[in-house]
Amino acid sequence: MLNSIRLKLTIWYSIILLAALGVFGIASYVYTGEMLSQNLTLSLKNETEWLRDILEGRLGIERGKSRNPRSKILSSPSAQSDTTNETEGRNESEQDYTIWNKIYEHSLLNSKKQFVYVMDRQGRIFYKSFNLGEDTLPSPPGLKEYEVKVVNTTLGSERIRLAGMDTKFYEIRVAYPVEEINDVLRSLFSIFIILIPIVLAISVFGGYFLAKQSLRPVEEITRTTRKITATNLRERIHVKNPNDEIGRLTETLNNMIGRLEASFEQVQQFSLDASHELRTPLTIMRGEIELALRENKKGTSYKKTLVSLLEEVLRMTSIIEGLILLAKADSGNAKLERKPTRLDSLVGEIKEDAELLAEQKKISVSISRLDEATVLGDAVRLRQLMLNLVDNAIKYTPEGGKVILSLKLAEGNAQFAVEDTGIGIPDGELRKIFDRFYRVDKSRSRLPDGLGLGLSISKWIAEAHGGSLIAESRIGYGSKFTITIPIL
Repeated sequence: MLNSIRLKLTIWYSIILLAALGVFGIASYVYTGEMLSQNLTLSLKNETEWLRDILEGRLGIERGKSRNPRSKILSSPSAQSDTTNETEGRNESEQDYTIWNKIYEHSLLNSKKQFVYVMDRQGRIFYKSFNLGEDTLPSPPGLKEYEVKVVNTTLGSERIRLAGMDTKFYEIRVAYPVEEINDVLRSLFSIFIILIPIVLAISVFGGYFLAKQSLRPVEEITRTTRKITATNLRERIHVKNPNDEIGRLTETLNNMIGRLEASFEQVQQFSLDASHELRTPLTIMRGEIELALRENKKGTSYKKTLVSLLEEVLRMTSIIEGLILLAKADSGNAKLERKPTRLDSLVGEIKEDAELLAEQKKISVSISRLDEATVLGDAVRLRQLMLNLVDNAIKYTPEGGKVILSLKLAEGNAQFAVEDTGIGIPDGELRKIFDRFYRVDKSRSRLPDGLGLGLSISKWIAEAHGGSLIAESRIGYGSKFTITIPIL
């Protein structure tokens, strides 16, 4: 269970999710604290500037002009009448009251924890919020005229953020408890502490369920593959969705099982054929030896028996040599001595050998075309390849027939073809002729070279030289074998 991919995926998923949630929580906490701090500072600045605008609007003055707000009362000329002074004082008092009410109403609409303090230059308090009580708000250090400065300070035992501005006529102070921001951050932290474990638990269970569902096809693949043995290679894994990763994996496994099945069948057939081919000469040799031992033969008869035994030994030797060569080819250990080789010279030599082989059956051997062609290859193996094809053509061509050789250059390749007027190969058999020990005419009399390995060896030689060997045939008209090898 501990080695289960499902469990490992769940653990890694949980670790990554926990890390992601932790990073998200920390980032959210820091970002929220920073934004709250910036918003508080901006809010205090806006409140301070609003108070400044309200107060300066009351006086009807512009910033920077030096005018005493109480000049109408304190610096009035002696020539003015008492009635005029009384009227202006009453108007001034009414304006003060109106502005004071505006500030008061504005304070009611804002947070009750906000501190507001306004004092004129003569040290008289114009406005003071109720929550200040007997306290006053200090002046930020280094404050310049008409500059809004925000600092952190204390009001009694409480930490506050203070915004201050001095105009020509007033000192404006607005403050807010910093602890309010800390309370919000503590609430946010508490939410994270509660929600992160819940989200993590739900995600872990959900991830485990999803991993289980996702890996269920793998379990089916495991169960099916356990049933597949060397004797049960016809079994295939069901593919639910061929377009996803599991589906592609399943198809790959099915293709592999199919190749294994074909290989096992080939090995079994090869073993049966090899056993049959080796058993036949051994049976003949055993019979001839037993007959020679039972009968009292003369020297001439013994000689004939030895000649027959030698033929069977040569046949067995050819089979074993062919099997060794193909085994080396399958394992990649068969070596070729590559060097520049003139194919046209080889074709000339092959024609002479073919004429000797075809002489008994009165088969004519001719060359229809002979281009000069040089390839990088093993001359011995290439000669063996050509001779195998020519020998087959002569064997399966009746008396008086024809075997035509040709060598031509085409698109950077040398093409050597052997065409005969023999019996032909049925379409259903054509794709099997390169299989080991396969022979189309199984009723043929045994010949030293009729082992069923020649075409298999020929195909390997052609492919080992980077080329190919293909066959074409029509029943009753003959066959044509073509070798294609890149030229040097």
